[in-house]
Amino acid sequence: MINLLKFRRLGSANPPANPLIDNGEMPFKHDRGLTRLFGGLLRDTRASAFVFLAVGMLALGTATGVGVDFARGLNFKSDLQGAVDAAAISGASVYLNGGATYVTQATNAANNYMTNAIAHLPSNNGVTSNVSLSSTAPWTVTVNASGSINSTFNGLFENTIPISVTATANGPSNPNINFYMLLDDSPSMAIAATQAGINTMVANTSSQGGCAFGCHESNPSADNLGNPGGEDNYALAQNLGVTLRMNNLQTATANLMSTASTTEASNSASYGVAMYTFDYGFNTIQALTTNLTTAKKSSANIKLLEVYDNNCLTQACTSGDTDTNYDNAFTQINTIMPNPGNGTNSKGDSPQEVLYFVTDGVEDELVNGSRVQSLLNTANCNTIKNRGIRIAVLYTTYYPLPTNSWYNTYIAPFQPNIASTMQACASPGLFFEVDTGGDISAAMSALFQVAVQSAYLSH
Repeated sequence: MINLLKFRRLGSANPPANPLIDNGEMPFKHDRGLTRLFGGLLRDTRASAFVFLAVGMLALGTATGVGVDFARGLNFKSDLQGAVDAAAISGASVYLNGGATYVTQATNAANNYMTNAIAHLPSNNGVTSNVSLSSTAPWTVTVNASGSINSTFNGLFENTIPISVTATANGPSNPNINFYMLLDDSPSMAIAATQAGINTMVANTSSQGGCAFGCHESNPSADNLGNPGGEDNYALAQNLGVTLRMNNLQTATANLMSTASTTEASNSASYGVAMYTFDYGFNTIQALTTNLTTAKKSSANIKLLEVYDNNCLTQACTSGDTDTNYDNAFTQINTIMPNPGNGTNSKGDSPQEVLYFVTDGVEDELVNGSRVQSLLNTANCNTIKNRGIRIAVLYTTYYPLPTNSWYNTYIAPFQPNIASTMQACASPGLFFEVDTGGDISAAMSALFQVAVQSAYLSH
């Protein structure tokens, strides 16, 4: 009891070592209690917990604010990204199929979409956008946009948080394509190319009953053609200045190589060309090459089939005058053409394949020892199309010849069905018909362009 009273005595000379613990008595009972309270607190290291707690609360608040800003920024960026994605697609839907002629329309489409999208963004602090288009194939539309959101701490670190996004709609790379040209060089392609030419030939072959064909014969005397100098009708046509459909085909093929070269450069693609003619047989004019200049030179070798005389392919005349064998031609070309690829430049991929078929649509071949003149058997076409190879058909209209007894007997019965049969052979959208007097060169070029266009639209 003495010691306890001693320590409780005010102004004791021996106060407890720790003023916060005074044998159960509160320190403010001392005469300088408040001073001792705070002085002790500052000297006690355990008080630093309060400081750390305060700092931690500030850091936690800051982190929470940053997290909120981050989430808001992600949401805003997502909204803005969706806008530029859709704008790029909007412009691309106009541009990718039209190319350089649709720059203004495509730009307007993308800009209009962005203007509408920005107005509906939840937050759009000064959002700006820009649309740019490539000037060459493959066509691309790029849309950039930038804006900002207000910071949660409103200036503690940054007043605003910048956001920027971009989107590019890439046009499909124009595919690499190999074109296998199968060209009819049989005597029926020796008809005059225009009505005026037909009239000229008929007027100058009265001894033959009026023949519109410039048939090429090695022994024209066997037919008593009555032409000057005993020449055949092919030479007669040349001397009269009459252009035959076969002449046009040769010129058109050469022109097509120039078109292919220009299109190849414009589309940043690679085109290969192989040329074959067919009659009773199958003839290689140019094996597959990507050198279109070489292919153009080779087109000069496309010639009309020369027969022995009007009724015989050869002097022995073992096969009569059967000069257009579709079955053989399709069998041969189907063997030559490889399975098609996708036409990309990816490792292991190969070009797409297109059979480019030009003919007047009348088959004339020896079947089981008998001459058969008929329509094309479209089963041959289906065999090739079923391999994934597209067929482009240019049908040079088989012109009715009512003054010709042979035509009236053998061709007239099915002539109205020739065009529809040829169209059935072609892949969708790849059938062209050129009438007598029509521009074969323009038709061949147009068919080529459609084949190229449909290739990248469908893949």
